[in-house]
Amino acid sequence: MPDAPATIAFFPEGAYGPTNNCVGIGDVLRRRGHRVVFIVEESFAGTLEAQGFEERLMRLTPPPAEPEVPGQFWKDFVRETAPVFRTPTIEQLQGFIAPTFQALADGARYVDERLREIIDELQPDVIVEDNVVAFPALPACGRPWVRIVSCNPTEVRDPDVPPPFSGYPVDDRDGWDAYRQAYADAHGPLHAEFDAFCRARGAPALPALEFMYTSPWLNLYLYPDEVDHPRARPLDATWHNLQSSVRTTDEPWELPAALAGRGGPLVYLSLGSLGSADIELMRRLVGELAGERFRVIVSKGPLHDQLELPGNMAGAEFLPQTSILPQVDLVITHGGNNTVTECLHFGRPMVVLPLFWDQYDNAQRVHETGLGVRLDTYGHTRAELVGAIEGLLADASLAAWLSAIATRLQQAPGTERAADLIEQIAC
Repeated sequence: MPDAPATIAFFPEGAYGPTNNCVGIGDVLRRRGHRVVFIVEESFAGTLEAQGFEERLMRLTPPPAEPEVPGQFWKDFVRETAPVFRTPTIEQLQGFIAPTFQALADGARYVDERLREIIDELQPDVIVEDNVVAFPALPACGRPWVRIVSCNPTEVRDPDVPPPFSGYPVDDRDGWDAYRQAYADAHGPLHAEFDAFCRARGAPALPALEFMYTSPWLNLYLYPDEVDHPRARPLDATWHNLQSSVRTTDEPWELPAALAGRGGPLVYLSLGSLGSADIELMRRLVGELAGERFRVIVSKGPLHDQLELPGNMAGAEFLPQTSILPQVDLVITHGGNNTVTECLHFGRPMVVLPLFWDQYDNAQRVHETGLGVRLDTYGHTRAELVGAIEGLLADASLAAWLSAIATRLQQAPGTERAADLIEQIAC
């Protein structure tokens, strides 16, 4: 227990991935006796309180006419832009990445005054944020703040690291320069406008073509060494790699009785809370796995009532992922950073079907390091999907390697390491 408990404010992006990552770290700090408060969107109201945390509510957009469910803004946004996911990543810069940054920057403008009110009220000893755009209220307040990068670390630029959101391989630089120029063309005016806003609100200038600051106090990312990128320029002493950061707050899970009596490997299918909103893709994947020898646990997502499962499957809208992963043999994932690092934490091979954002970068790293297989999300065949699963399940050397990775990661929990580092800033 600390001599003087600190007030620690967590400010994650309004999506389940960053929020769950912060919950895992916040839970450790709470158990150590600190006051932990979550600054969350109104659509998440009650979600963190149900886990025993204080909440302070804010909005990134004007109030809607109808009540929202958690993360509804991004679910709607992803659904409306889903056709872009079928295009090459360089085309997604204009069709998805730039509009996403525009929406995020607009949200930062809208919430700035409310954030300042919350900070003035809480008087936190440290603020911990997990976002992909800057919120000038944080650096302008003068209080210590911590940046968490819970996306792929390509977000932290380096000449030897492929461009973020590209999914390009490390050992083939053809296309890197063209992609970086396309990125600059798509984001230049927006960046200049957002940089001017941040400076006008008392924050420093943004780095060139980046929408996020590096904290002068502490920066954390989570990516196991086996998949992390070699860098031309080592990160400075404020940066620490947590390797993985897996919460222990998920409720226990038992295999449904209908599947417990069947034989066959157990596969977990999850495209995340946002990716599973592509109901046609979910139906296609369910159809491709129907009738195979696998038993499949399906995270059905927000449109769960529109997804029928065959006899070799069971699922629900929400599932306690970190309780399920230790029990399955393989994971089919969209490549979200939390899921990828959690799979490695528990030693599970992956078939990765990327949709947007850093999922392409995660899919490529999993594929090129041999820890799983990247497939064309919309262009693969049933034979390719089933063949990838069978090949991974049959690979004994891969199983041994994954087991060794899991042992290493579990012996040094990233949540505990993050709590140690945050305490050093807060106390």
